[in-house]
Amino acid sequence: MSPINGEAVPLSSVNDLTFAEEIMGKGIAIIPTEGKVVSPINGTVAMVFNTKHAIGLKTEDGVEILIHVGLDTVNLEGQHFNSFVKSGDTVKVGDKLLEFDIKAIKEAGYDTITPIIITNITDYLDIIPSNVASVKA
Repeated sequence: MSPINGEAVPLSSVNDLTFAEEIMGKGIAIIPTEGKVVSPINGTVAMVFNTKHAIGLKTEDGVEILIHVGLDTVNLEGQHFNSFVKSGDTVKVGDKLLEFDIKAIKEAGYDTITPIIITNITDYLDIIPSNVASVKA
């Protein structure tokens, strides 16, 4: 399931080497058309960054997912972000996790492209991204 409405693109198109070279893990990126992140899984919230720009999730069967809204948005120190969950919360597919103001983030000079990463890739034979372009949460 997609956590965000927007256009799915390969990680290699992300203008950040950590994501583009899959250093943190494999996945996709989404260019958001709406500033809302919902849970793509049934599981738990592993962590919410205090700057609310990123969230870690863990599925019921152990897949660890990082949703990182924007590039270098940690520098916004939480401005333009709202979190609706905290670490340890149980979530179901579709539960609202975060909201962010796309326009304000872009006006502050940041890219809103959102990498969605499987961080525990060594637990799996491979992670194969979908070729779907337009995605809906």
